[in-house]
Amino acid sequence: MRRLPVYLLIDTSGSMTGEPIEAVRNGVQNLVATLRQDPSALEAAYLSVITFSDEARQDVPLTELSQFQMPQFNAAGTTSMGAALTLLAERINLEVTKTTAEQKGDWKPVVFMMSDGQPTDDPTAGIEAIKKTKIGTFVACAAGPGAETQTLQRITESVVHLDTADSNTIKAFFKWVSASISTTSQKIDLTKKEVSGLSDLPPPPPEVNIVV
Repeated sequence: MRRLPVYLLIDTSGSMTGEPIEAVRNGVQNLVATLRQDPSALEAAYLSVITFSDEARQDVPLTELSQFQMPQFNAAGTTSMGAALTLLAERINLEVTKTTAEQKGDWKPVVFMMSDGQPTDDPTAGIEAIKKTKIGTFVACAAGPGAETQTLQRITESVVHLDTADSNTIKAFFKWVSASISTTSQKIDLTKKEVSGLSDLPPPPPEVNIVV
């Protein structure tokens, strides 16, 4: 069976302390619970979580939804976004099955990244690694007034912005992410076609602004 790999990249730097990181924890928990009730997502979607602060780490390798274990989200340190992108490219190349002459591989990965600040490392190498990696949809979210969108726009054309990084707004973002994964799972099941951008996803809620 062709899997739909989904990667969540979450900024866990010190500025996410308190309400934002708690909202992320609840958001991911609700996302998994919602997707487990969707037969298409439950069958196709595999989920991985990468967090980044002083360093980037893959807290959960690509895992089927029924086996997914919630990671610990703790906020501290700086924002190693470049390292997170490099790690993402490495993990996709290792974990996603490629199509060959003999078999159809996995669907192209869907990536959702959230950051409330700007990178404290140089993201250039990470951005280059991502550009060389086959990804279906990459949505980057700038959460709150301190988040800058310029770097995110170097990574992907699909950038969204949250005016605040409070629990209601982050909750709305993750609800939209789960709806997007459900829609993608159903779309590939019905049409056998990849998704390739925001236009293939459900319209975002009022809290989530598309950056143009």
